[in-house]
Amino acid sequence: MTATPASEAATEAPWPPAREAWTAAFLLMLAYTLAFVDRQALALLVQPIKEDFGVSDTAMSLLYGLSFTLFYVLVGIPVAWVADRSNRRNIIAASIFIWSLATAACGMVRSFTGLFTARIAVGVGEGGLSPSAYSILADYFPKEKLGLAMGVYNMGVYFGGAGALILGGLIAGAIPPNSDVLIPLLGTMKGWHIIFLLLGIPGALLSLAMFLVREPKRRGSVSDAQPAAAPMGHFFSQLRTHGRAYFGIIVGFSLMIFVGNGTGAWIPAFLERSYGMNISEIGASYGWIVFFCGTGGALSGGFVASALEKRTPYGNLKAAVIGFTALIPLTIGFPLMPTASLALAGIGAMNFFAGFNFGGGLAALQGLTPNRMRAMVSVVYMLSINLIGSTLGPTAVALVTDLVFGDPARVGESISLVCAVASPLALVLLLVGMAGLKASARKENVA
Repeated sequence: MTATPASEAATEAPWPPAREAWTAAFLLMLAYTLAFVDRQALALLVQPIKEDFGVSDTAMSLLYGLSFTLFYVLVGIPVAWVADRSNRRNIIAASIFIWSLATAACGMVRSFTGLFTARIAVGVGEGGLSPSAYSILADYFPKEKLGLAMGVYNMGVYFGGAGALILGGLIAGAIPPNSDVLIPLLGTMKGWHIIFLLLGIPGALLSLAMFLVREPKRRGSVSDAQPAAAPMGHFFSQLRTHGRAYFGIIVGFSLMIFVGNGTGAWIPAFLERSYGMNISEIGASYGWIVFFCGTGGALSGGFVASALEKRTPYGNLKAAVIGFTALIPLTIGFPLMPTASLALAGIGAMNFFAGFNFGGGLAALQGLTPNRMRAMVSVVYMLSINLIGSTLGPTAVALVTDLVFGDPARVGESISLVCAVASPLALVLLLVGMAGLKASARKENVA
């Protein structure tokens, strides 16, 4: 199934020891956790920041999505180019340090423009993480274990999202986000400023811990020397040759992220506006739901993907099809529930099946791609999910709320309407990707 040039078919060295590989996966998962703590904290604080700056839902959606994605997109390609040619571990350590400083800077700003700029800097840092992490994991784990490793890494999405909600809710309970607090040396600050300052601290420590991860030998290299990355012409040829598979997998997952970010950015505001929950209550309930359901789904999906991959062709992607199918009724239905308890139950199931998808889908993408261009393919994937998912998802919901319903209280209906279009389309695209994967395998068998 993997389109590997003949020059890469050299005899491979043994895989790294299991303890070393899982230590790397665990530390990378912690890095992804911190990335999503920093990212999701803004969703919890939408309402107080909106009131403080006097802006619309659409403006807040741009702060959540576009500001983060803007430099993520610009930085991602050159960082991936470097990652295919140099030490990926060092890139990850530097990235963690940069985005943590930028998160702390979000706690120092006093204007919407200043916060937008600080969020751009968060995207600059996070742009170096996942392309390098995906490439490293593919060199630490064989194909039959890679789905589980990717699932463990993507548990960070839910650990981080839950951590932002739970910790943010606890801090908000002690220091109301809209309250004025006098801080020595820093002066008077809003409560939400303090939350961002505190969330920026752990990253500096983790950036140092990343040096415990050894840069693994790149699989499929032609010699023991550092392999040259594939020329850009070969990279574009790879995309053209397996275009249907790449298009279906990448765009299908981008639409799933569109749904995930479109809901995730607005669920705290939805719970507050529809059911009268305050930030502390939202952090305590929604946060733990994300923690248990999201991480449980990511881990379960990784196990299922690895098991299916051993037993059946395209098992990694079949696991993702299960999750995509389950998400259709869940994403459309939870915002329409008559009570907060039923809505939270639907949100829990949605988080489980969203997490279920990642390990298998990412493993299939890495398996399709030769080593020397994995970081570049990963950044194409990251650019797509950020442009389509992170930017358009939150903004689509906000635009429907502002322009179609014209009522912030109807944000739940906006979420449901957007998901009714995007969730089924994501499944269709993923099935296109699976058909492309089968076609790629047939081409290789004929060759």
